[in-house]
Amino acid sequence: MSVDYNISPVDEKPKSKQVRSGFRKYEPIIMGFLESGHDLVRVDGTDKEANYLAIQLRRVCALKGYDAVKPSAVNGEVYLEKIL
Repeated sequence: MSVDYNISPVDEKPKSKQVRSGFRKYEPIIMGFLESGHDLVRVDGTDKEANYLAIQLRRVCALKGYDAVKPSAVNGEVYLEKIL
């Protein structure tokens, strides 16, 4: 039993059209925290589960270089903390 297939030569691989919507969605939370001047805040008002939101905020911080921000989830709440 064999599988039918075709192979076609190409000059280059196309660039991905995938847009990382999470960055557009969650980066304003990080930016608002940095502009607030506070050292520790709780993030309220989202419909996201705390652990999920904290993970997304950590990804934004890692990929965008916000090394001074530490997102965490504690007892079902999300916190942003400035690391000195």
